[in-house]
Amino acid sequence: MRLSELLEHLPAVLTCLGPDVEIKGIRADSRQVRPGDLFIAILGFQVDGHRFVRDAVSAGAAAVIGELPPESLHARSREHFTYVRVPDAREAWGVTCAAWEGFPSREMALVGVTGTDGKTTTVSLVHGILVAAGLEAGMVSTVQALIPVPESGDAAETAVETGLHTTTPDPPEIQQYLAQMVAGGATHAVLEVTSHGLAQHRVAGCDFDVAAVTNITHEHLDFHGSLTAYRRAKARLFKGLCGSFRKRGIPKISVLNGDDVSFPLLRPLCADRHIIYSLEHDADVTAEDLVFGSDRTRFRLDTPSGRVPIETPLVGRYNVQNVLAAASVGLALDVPLEAVAEGVASAHGVPGRMERIEEGQLYLAIVDFAHTPNALRHALATAREMVQEKGRVIVVFGSAGLRDREKRTLMGRVAGQLADAVILTAEDPRTESLNAIMKQSAAAVEAEGKREGVDFFQVPDRGEAILRACEMARPGDAVIACGKGHEQSMCFGTTEYPWDDRRAMRLAVHGAALSTLPTAELDAGAEQVKG
Repeated sequence: MRLSELLEHLPAVLTCLGPDVEIKGIRADSRQVRPGDLFIAILGFQVDGHRFVRDAVSAGAAAVIGELPPESLHARSREHFTYVRVPDAREAWGVTCAAWEGFPSREMALVGVTGTDGKTTTVSLVHGILVAAGLEAGMVSTVQALIPVPESGDAAETAVETGLHTTTPDPPEIQQYLAQMVAGGATHAVLEVTSHGLAQHRVAGCDFDVAAVTNITHEHLDFHGSLTAYRRAKARLFKGLCGSFRKRGIPKISVLNGDDVSFPLLRPLCADRHIIYSLEHDADVTAEDLVFGSDRTRFRLDTPSGRVPIETPLVGRYNVQNVLAAASVGLALDVPLEAVAEGVASAHGVPGRMERIEEGQLYLAIVDFAHTPNALRHALATAREMVQEKGRVIVVFGSAGLRDREKRTLMGRVAGQLADAVILTAEDPRTESLNAIMKQSAAAVEAEGKREGVDFFQVPDRGEAILRACEMARPGDAVIACGKGHEQSMCFGTTEYPWDDRRAMRLAVHGAALSTLPTAELDAGAEQVKG
């Protein structure tokens, strides 16, 4: 592809110095550059990609896109490569990757789901609804990408894990997934879209038709700086809706949560139609006659298209809201209500989301991804609904290092209020002191009346912490490990160590602790485990 063919799709080009060269690939890592590639120099949060222009050119880059003036580049000369200056290199990366793949999102109806909590579950529900309607559909979530298999004759699909701590994948992966979906005959696709993905333009070049939000609560303030900035990042999905590529016969629809604080911010934004769902107020999509059980939830779904009974193996009030969000997306895409009900009924949950571990024990053992104050509150409230009348809720959780520090206090407060027993432990401490992280949450737990050594414990090793919780459990209790969910690693220092909460819970039920972490290397008062 010629460089000019890629540049014509960019929102703005400030400078273009050099000839129109042939491009053989697009790279944002100078170590991966091959002769003829286009190198994108990104101003990162820790590393400035412009520092590696010389390395990229030495490796054979034919052109470079960056944000700095050409005279400030770290290169010997500009004679052997074309330099293109743009206002935002990350946005250029997203758009050029989409152009490279032929803008695959323009060949499908594309749904984007954002929010603080419930995104992955809602994406899975939407995918289930589309499949139940007989549509060829793909999806990309935090857990996996599902890509239809071409000419399979059945509803076969390929599952691809999307990473260890992956949120929204980088532009090359997203566009490749979408292109594979188109090749597989997909007519619809659903993407989980995070605030990081929006702020960093990872979905630039994705032309959405339906934008849906679950909720916007306290999270990622370490990255965004404030709750206002975090909400604005989420709002980008909706702000770009009307300005995106128009596909024949497909309107631009905004799906909003009428119960959430995001509603006043998102409702005024342009859309051909707004579909509002709510559990608390009059709305387009609501739930009536709710019946909560320990292993399923039943209610009547009310929509402008009619009513239909819903039964889902997902539990908890917050999952009803996830179902309402997914049903609203189905409504936006003209899916029959019968298919909505069938798709919801077929969704057996997302790995690591209120996942029950059954090993013959006489108490509930649950693994959940809850890693925000709001998600922890919902998880503990749901666990409370699931236990017997005199059953206790025992929670194991931690807070991540180098992330939103205020969240540590908020989560400690929630656990202290809603759990009968609290065990603080590790959750990706990274290069921070694990003891210091736990101390912040511990103060909040104690402020809610918990007493250390009685109904509150600090156990740095996560395997030992989950074992301690299971040893404390009596018949009818619930042990819930929160924060890791499906993730398959934990970061100490700069190293990812193998970890799986579900495996740890299974071992703990049988009286053993999973020990794949370097927690034992932490001396008293040590600041970090070096990776």
